[in-house]
Amino acid sequence: MTIADRLAAIRADLPAGVTLVAVSKTQPPEAIREAYAAGQRDFGENYAQEWRAKADALADLPGLRWHFIGGLQTNKAKYLAGRVALVHAVDREELAAELSRRFGQKGATARVLLEVNVGGEASKEGCPPDRVEALAAAVRALPSIELAGLMCIPPPEDDPRPHFRALRALRDRLGLRELSMGMSADWRIAVEEGATLVRVGSAIFGARPPHGARGGAGPATAS
Repeated sequence: MTIADRLAAIRADLPAGVTLVAVSKTQPPEAIREAYAAGQRDFGENYAQEWRAKADALADLPGLRWHFIGGLQTNKAKYLAGRVALVHAVDREELAAELSRRFGQKGATARVLLEVNVGGEASKEGCPPDRVEALAAAVRALPSIELAGLMCIPPPEDDPRPHFRALRALRDRLGLRELSMGMSADWRIAVEEGATLVRVGSAIFGARPPHGARGGAGPATAS
């Protein structure tokens, strides 16, 4: 199957109002162009250096929207300012403050999601659920930043549905709109549980090339 075929198959099952984010990390710019030609406009990247190179190489594509979905070092926030539509993985006030400062310098507003560590995994980034309300209040007090919703990645060995439900309940308590949850293996379950954005990589692009040669570093946060 081609990229266009895979996109068509996913879209056939995707309800209206749910944004498909094509996770293009480690994929070459040519693959993104192929998906763009098939009508895809939202793309997710994990690694700052890799994303910058692709954004420059694909700057001729009107309407392409970048989502930064990986863990972000504070000193890399400056690269995203004014160029990224949505930052999915804000997990600490320090990072939110730097995004606010950098986007503000560009006369732009940073739209962000808070990453919630729904499974309490010590090895995974994300704000603990019991600290999300405090982090949300801190982010909302910052200038040049819009808190749009929440994001999570359930533990791979768990049934994702309870985690998705917990994130939706937390989102509702905070009065937010967006829920970024669901990847190639579980996006349909995420949609059933209220996802407004799903992050799908291998189900669109096929087997992912190994990371390394294309620059950047960081944790995997979508597939």
